[in-house]
Amino acid sequence: MRRYIFPLLFPVMVLPGCQSLGFGSLPMEELTARYASAESGSKFLEIDGVRLHYRDEGSHDKPTLLLLHGVVSSLHTWDGWVAELKNDYRIIRIDVPGFGLTGPLPDGQYQPERIVGMIDQLLDKLEVQELSIAGNSLGGYMAWNYALKRPDRVEKLVLIDPAAYPMEKAPWVIAIADLPGARELAPLWIPKSVISMNVSEVYGQSWRIRDGVIDRYYDINRRPGNRAAMIDIFRMINNLNDPAQDPSEQIAQISTPTLLMWGDKDRWIPPSQAQQWQRDLPSLTLKMYPDIGHVPMEEIPVQSAWDAKRFLTTGKL
Repeated sequence: MRRYIFPLLFPVMVLPGCQSLGFGSLPMEELTARYASAESGSKFLEIDGVRLHYRDEGSHDKPTLLLLHGVVSSLHTWDGWVAELKNDYRIIRIDVPGFGLTGPLPDGQYQPERIVGMIDQLLDKLEVQELSIAGNSLGGYMAWNYALKRPDRVEKLVLIDPAAYPMEKAPWVIAIADLPGARELAPLWIPKSVISMNVSEVYGQSWRIRDGVIDRYYDINRRPGNRAAMIDIFRMINNLNDPAQDPSEQIAQISTPTLLMWGDKDRWIPPSQAQQWQRDLPSLTLKMYPDIGHVPMEEIPVQSAWDAKRFLTTGKL
């Protein structure tokens, strides 16, 4: 057992002191006050046994846009888009179950079809009939799967470095979730240095990381239950990464007008997958960003938001 746990412990052991270690969880009250205050517009809604954290912003007489974030992230990753688009859209953004302040599902079951069903429930409760969806990474996976399930409801689709096709090599932080002992160790500690390293990896240019971003990722990762949920979700992703799980036939069935955005310095999901998307869904529009990483909506929020707005308005760039 020790030989399996050692790779997980190594980043901790090389640190100079315990101050940088993230022992245990942070109180939910503290996290809510800091990241989900009433002034921020945050709300919670009971769905499928979990208090889902969401924000419903912008103009309710405008078209609706749903935003879905990726792994180890939160609805705050869309702050830049909301600032740019709130006058033109009703923007609904959520903390995807297992992450953010929504936290873990009671039964630990995070199958994509279940999360898609929870999104459907949320939209029903908010009385949303038609909308467009933008999703990044795992959120992109949920977005295109939702569009397949509810083509009657989704008007346009914006996929940002989306998960879909199997990869030859998963990001190391996801791959180690399959190691024995990972789920037992993760809730105990994850060093801030590891969070910082992962944030730097998803940016193409680390100098674009704004003040407070790493602290936010680190704090929210310490929500009670999030670290164990993270391992459960990473194991699900590793299963989806099986070469036998080819989504080509499903992707070819997407009928929703689709914009595919990709950072050409994405270290998590290879930009070469854009070619597979073009092969299976030739009607899509592709926007490739030079020197940008896995989270263009966070790294270059103004440019990516306006590209999305142009597509949502006209159907093209």
